[in-house]
Amino acid sequence: MNIMHTMASEARTTQAPKRRFYSPELKLQVVGACAQPGASIAGIALQHGINANIVHRWLREHGHGTLIRRQPTFVPVTLSATTEPATAPPTADIRIEVKRVNTTIVVHWPLAGGAACAQWLRECLQ
Repeated sequence: MNIMHTMASEARTTQAPKRRFYSPELKLQVVGACAQPGASIAGIALQHGINANIVHRWLREHGHGTLIRRQPTFVPVTLSATTEPATAPPTADIRIEVKRVNTTIVVHWPLAGGAACAQWLRECLQ
């Protein structure tokens, strides 16, 4: 008599399948085939062995321009050794800028009155 394991954790001897990876070239090829007149998305997915839901997601991503993540291009920057870094001069006041739809309010408050500025700001934000 043979004993059979009925617990999935005990019976499993192989690892769970890993997530499939599709190259950007394949994605573009499948999306291009789906764009042909009279093309069946489900048929194209079956031809490539891909679930139709995945192809539908690729079509949405292609429409949003997010199907393929492009690597950022390198932009060389040349710095002169004689140029000194730009630093803002220290200010003697507190500057608060509040932006609402079409309006911008800028408030300058003396640095010595920091506690009063904090109290005013708390009251304004309530």
